[in-house]
Amino acid sequence: MSTVLVTGGAGFIGSHLVDALLARGQRVRVLDNLDPLAHGQGTPAHLDRAAELQVGDLRDPQAVGRALDSVECVFHLGGVVGNGESMINVRRAVDANSSGTATLMEAVLERRERVRRLVVASSMVVYGEGSYACSEHGRRSPALRPTGQLRRREWEPRCDRCGRELAPVATREDAPLRPTSVYGITKRDQEELVLVLGRAYGLETVALRYLNVYGPRQALGNPYTGVAAIFAARLLNGRPPLVFEDGRQIRDLVHVSDVVAGTLAAMEAPAAPGHALNIATGRRVRVVDLARAIARALGSEIEPELTGEFRAGDIRHCFADVGLAGRLLGFEAGHSLDRGLLELAEWVAAQRVDERGDEAVALLRERGLVG
Repeated sequence: MSTVLVTGGAGFIGSHLVDALLARGQRVRVLDNLDPLAHGQGTPAHLDRAAELQVGDLRDPQAVGRALDSVECVFHLGGVVGNGESMINVRRAVDANSSGTATLMEAVLERRERVRRLVVASSMVVYGEGSYACSEHGRRSPALRPTGQLRRREWEPRCDRCGRELAPVATREDAPLRPTSVYGITKRDQEELVLVLGRAYGLETVALRYLNVYGPRQALGNPYTGVAAIFAARLLNGRPPLVFEDGRQIRDLVHVSDVVAGTLAAMEAPAAPGHALNIATGRRVRVVDLARAIARALGSEIEPELTGEFRAGDIRHCFADVGLAGRLLGFEAGHSLDRGLLELAEWVAAQRVDERGDEAVALLRERGLVG
């Protein structure tokens, strides 16, 4: 029996993917460096011991070569996460994500007669701002909002031609890639390395642009992880969630079980290779409403704190058009947000969390990245 490799398989999404692969009777190998920022100390308890764990770094050619022994399918989820973290520890993000993916691809291409397909986890952050519509000039893909505008607390992006406020619309895969953080740049690097080399060498490759993934096993102690985890960790410690700007930013939250289903489909769907695909719900939620919904799910009456501040690199709105993933993968998110937040709350309530959100925001302020 051939082996399936999951890089980053000890992490949040990766471990859920490992569970699903084992449930299908697959032989699974995990390559993970067990970064303490994501895992604390040691192997996380949630990683199924039926999977073979190889502790190693994606930047190490020998570790990657060992991990690829007898492998036919590769799910590449390894790397560091966090927009804020990447703006401070720039080289760490670039080394881990961009260089790590380059090292992996060199090793995979040496074994391309055996490796059937590689699926890489990309992210919504490659878009920067989502897509918008101007009443006069149609669909627009604005650049990052000017700092002067943000200092005036004018939050909505404006049309580059007439200056009118833009209305957010669903973001398709053909939108320009304009990442606004170092993390976003490295995720663009990862997907473009995989797709470009796949086309050049005849290797089947697929990139999946995950939107805001949430669910059990998120790294609650990591102040740079997903918005749902950050809010839950604050509430669990009796602190209000910190909501920047006016809280009316739009996001698209997708449950980890739906992400796993889309990722598995990308490994098998005949028409998927060569494509970058949104994996999301296509449904909108305002950030302040999300904070209140998580509080309700946790049985808390703590209201979010609207800071009125902005963070360098933050986008205003992004939610996905999932039509292409539906056509090519048969993908449709089935987990409702209400149900998913209740499950997240149940899991969060059982955790002991060292919440470091204030520390992270203080560091961003010190660096001039909060205004």
